[in-house]
Amino acid sequence: MRELIVLYYSILLPFSGFAQILTNDTIPRVAPISYEINGSQVKYTSKMPPLNQIAGAPKAFYTYFWEYGDGNYSFKENPEHQYTSSGTYTARLWATNNYDNGKPPASRPKSVTITTNNDEASIAPNSPFEEEENLILKRNREPIPDQEMVFITSYKNTNNYVSNGKLYLFYNDTQFKNDNFTIEDTRMHHNEHIIPMQIISQIRSENDDHTLLASSSNSILHNRTLFAQDTTKRKNLPLTLEESKALYRNYQVISFDNMKPNEERTIFRTLKTTPEMIKDTSAIVTLRSIYVPDVNYDNHTVKDTEMEIITSHDPNKMSSNGWLMNYRFLRFKRLKFRVRFQNNGEGPANTIKLEVDTPEMFDKSTLQIEGMYPECPICPKEKEVNYSCLDTILKKDKIIFQFNRIYLPGSLQKNVSEIDSTKGYVRYSMKFGKKFHKKKTQSRTAIYFDKNDPIITNYATTRFMPGISIGAKAGYIIVPTLDNQKEYFVGATISPFKSYRGYYQAELMASASSYDQLRNFETSTIQPNGTENLIRYSESNTYNNISIYAIPASYRYNINNFFAMGAGIQLKADITSKNNQNTTRESFMVFRNDPGVEIIRNQDIDTQEAKEIKEDFTNLQTGIFVGLNFGTVRLGPSLGIRYVYNFDSPTSQIQCYGIWKF
Repeated sequence: MRELIVLYYSILLPFSGFAQILTNDTIPRVAPISYEINGSQVKYTSKMPPLNQIAGAPKAFYTYFWEYGDGNYSFKENPEHQYTSSGTYTARLWATNNYDNGKPPASRPKSVTITTNNDEASIAPNSPFEEEENLILKRNREPIPDQEMVFITSYKNTNNYVSNGKLYLFYNDTQFKNDNFTIEDTRMHHNEHIIPMQIISQIRSENDDHTLLASSSNSILHNRTLFAQDTTKRKNLPLTLEESKALYRNYQVISFDNMKPNEERTIFRTLKTTPEMIKDTSAIVTLRSIYVPDVNYDNHTVKDTEMEIITSHDPNKMSSNGWLMNYRFLRFKRLKFRVRFQNNGEGPANTIKLEVDTPEMFDKSTLQIEGMYPECPICPKEKEVNYSCLDTILKKDKIIFQFNRIYLPGSLQKNVSEIDSTKGYVRYSMKFGKKFHKKKTQSRTAIYFDKNDPIITNYATTRFMPGISIGAKAGYIIVPTLDNQKEYFVGATISPFKSYRGYYQAELMASASSYDQLRNFETSTIQPNGTENLIRYSESNTYNNISIYAIPASYRYNINNFFAMGAGIQLKADITSKNNQNTTRESFMVFRNDPGVEIIRNQDIDTQEAKEIKEDFTNLQTGIFVGLNFGTVRLGPSLGIRYVYNFDSPTSQIQCYGIWKF
């Protein structure tokens, strides 16, 4: 039914001015598979839907990934494949729309029946493995949230005997809150099977007599796969597995048997990127693959595959592993960056210049080139050479990488069939400068192919986790309206670690205070004979309180390293309040005669009383404050002063304090 709809619109839409919009927005794009069989050889093709060009981007184009259903694959547009034996195979196609606004077109799997055998077909094609290499990882595209990608694992038996082994795939980095991938399907063609990971109980011996382990060098594969892979050979498998389980939440284990010497096999996994996948388009996620050639020994190969999060399929991109960093531990660590590019022209590029915006917080003198393609030596300084080399130029706000005298074919160039041969990259790392701040940075790259206009990449963003800073605080409080007042306090603060500018801070403090309060008042009663009994009271109070101050939220702003200001809400309650009260009572008789008043003291009935009054959880107060800090306000010691206005009496309060933030 869907194919009929597409056919219907393919006839009508050329006569409509909004054909392209309607096709992309309302009709799913499909790419049906077709093929021609000639004996045991099959030629595959597909009719691709029109591309919806991204404005301002290079010309849109498709890249292709085919699975033949027998464990072989191709990245060509219209590949031909020779099957080794008769049978029914399921062919699959994933097409990727580069510089296109829509989703990749969908292709239904196609069954292909081969009825003849061809002895020549049993001849193995050229091996993609370098000498002594035993594990190759590829993928058909970069991950986009809520889309599929295919992860290809090719492995080779470099032992000189038939072996049984295992393949591990670890995914969903624990550094990300949400899962990035789910495994939708695993396609195996050599009787491999998925097994649960066994509990690690012992360490087996090394196989130093027979196993030929893969090289740890980062070589360029025959098919020029440009995906960054970190390859190591190790001998402590239990340690590697425990380390991997700490770095990743999920894993899959595949067991294989009876693999002959120099035999090569391939496994295909369909990974669905989750909608919750991190949307940071400069972040890098990883997959870890572990290849154990022989289950009787602990020799193994580890490869970490880095992948960039993207929102559209764009071969020109900048990324960084600093999408979310811990500021406390970055002083001596190196931050990694990668710029990748693709020549989409009709001819080769001989000079490629990458102008990378570089924030001043990085120390450019610590620049190290971690890898590049096309591979070439670093150009010598102040000397012209006539060979291929990579020149590096450091400027105040830029790093310029320039490939000189190279040959990078164009994707539209005649007779270029391997799309990966048109791609390149530079991987480099730097340290932070001595005085780097905890602030977000953004970098992007202008890519020049020969003398063409530049292509501007996305922004590679670095940002920091908030972290937690605990502060110790102590000081003195002044209440101008109280007599003989003294109040000392200690407390703690919590805030993000070493914030650059604005941040929120909460505080909790305990104080011990004392103050005096004197009250004078009088009462009077009129006797029937017209005289007046007057009683005068003098009440002396000495308060001793234990109080709690809470600041649930305050906003603070660091003007620079040495000066900050802030404002917030303060709550106060007296946990215990003890009042030593002394009351003196004096009695008087008042005679009102014409023309004057006569007052006679009656000392016989004067009294004096002393008592202690205790109360708990009293004197609740709410106030607002503003304050200033001087010193190493981001981290370390500083002095502060704060004015508090309470909505209840006493209304004014001044706090002077010292604080040390850790």
